[in-house]
Amino acid sequence: MVDRTWLTGNFDLEVDAVEVQPPGPLGPSARPSDTTLSIFTTLPEQLGLTLESTKGPVEIVVIDHAEKPTTDERHNEP
Repeated sequence: MVDRTWLTGNFDLEVDAVEVQPPGPLGPSARPSDTTLSIFTTLPEQLGLTLESTKGPVEIVVIDHAEKPTTDERHNEP
């Protein structure tokens, strides 16, 4: 998520419960009920904010190698 509100500072906001539904058709069992609040309707209604889907560059971290940590005997000396 990228903040493009250009608002600065810290904010203490309260939003009614929201259930985030994954996008796309997932079949009848995945459809939200009439009482389910969507983040896409809740944010505009309660805070005046909208979520927009866009494409752009993203930062990616690639881990080439990982090992379990070993005990360093030098730190165990009295």
